[in-house]
Amino acid sequence: MPSTALRVELGWRSGPGVPDADASALLLVSGKVRSDGDFVFYNQPAHSSGAVRHEGKRTTGDRVTDTLLADLPRVEGAIERIVLAASADGGAFGQVPDLYIEVTDAGSGQVVARFDSPGATVETAFVFGELYRRQGGWKFRAVGQGYSSGLEGLATDFGITVDEPQHAAPPAPATTPPRPAVPPVTAPARPTTAPPSPAAQPVRLTKVTLTKAAPSVSLAKQGGTSGAMRVNLNWQTRKQAQSRGGRWGGRADLDLDLCALYELTDGRKGVVQALGNAYGSLSRPPYIHLDGDDRTGAVAAGENLTINLDHKHDFRRILVFVTIYEGARSFADLHATVTLQPQHGAPIEFSLDECTVASPVCALALITSTGSDLVVQREVRYLVPERGSSPQRTVDHAYGWGMNWTPGRK
Repeated sequence: MPSTALRVELGWRSGPGVPDADASALLLVSGKVRSDGDFVFYNQPAHSSGAVRHEGKRTTGDRVTDTLLADLPRVEGAIERIVLAASADGGAFGQVPDLYIEVTDAGSGQVVARFDSPGATVETAFVFGELYRRQGGWKFRAVGQGYSSGLEGLATDFGITVDEPQHAAPPAPATTPPRPAVPPVTAPARPTTAPPSPAAQPVRLTKVTLTKAAPSVSLAKQGGTSGAMRVNLNWQTRKQAQSRGGRWGGRADLDLDLCALYELTDGRKGVVQALGNAYGSLSRPPYIHLDGDDRTGAVAAGENLTINLDHKHDFRRILVFVTIYEGARSFADLHATVTLQPQHGAPIEFSLDECTVASPVCALALITSTGSDLVVQREVRYLVPERGSSPQRTVDHAYGWGMNWTPGRK
């Protein structure tokens, strides 16, 4: 390998039924991490040294990539190997076509190594390769070692302490067998107050899921402070799922439109939506762009907005909402998921609750500036327009945007 910054790209071809995949890296000494901080992945996107970071996903057509950057000159001298791994989310790697890992020189863009998947089956995590030191330089080795125990099994194999919410919480250290007797000079009650050096918090592998009980999250705390944030809406209908033997699928005649009301710090307000071709822009105000208009809700496609977080200080608030353009009168019998994927942070996702009213518009998420941070608030608020009022005017009135509306079409 050239002793420079290297970009490590995990790539595959998306499509219906294809699981998502997430790239990760482990920095090792004698085959193990020194601490959980040596694990770089979507919920911990940068190593403390700055040498390795998770750069996030990109979708071009049916091709998806998830990228890591390894700045080799900045890697600490004690680190002997950097393991390049991935995990599948929502299935096994046997369902992921055209899977590969490619290493390029970040400066010149020249490909210096590539390893195509040798044909996975039930594996849900893989070590694809590793960068390792040899005679003062770095080399790349293809590995291809699979795990059926997911990212948790892979991480623990290299010494990571994992805290998974679906597992029972381990007993607290203070309730395990008693400690050896302390010298009588120590007051008996003192040791129970607090340990002198508390153990580090275990790594949380799950993606951030917003619920009614925990509806908001700070983007800064998740690492989403810059770059592009993709907001994706995918939907499937219950009737179609039943017709396919339990597998949910998009319905071609149902057209949902993902939209965003915005208010900037200079007072400007507006909407990004397909109606009226108001697709917005990432490089100029409102720094929000609607990628396209999907009429199926297909996996890995759906409706997508992109928000330029490099201009987060220009945002006062953004309301992401969805309207039914045609194909249904309400959101009943609809299964939809919203995912916010910052380029440099953990993905944030939530599902829409069941709709029990005749609502053609749903407020999904409110993103509000606190001055130094953006906070994402799960809304999932179904609204019923008054007679003669449009869905857009209805959501505007509910959140006090105060805009003037005229009829539009696409």
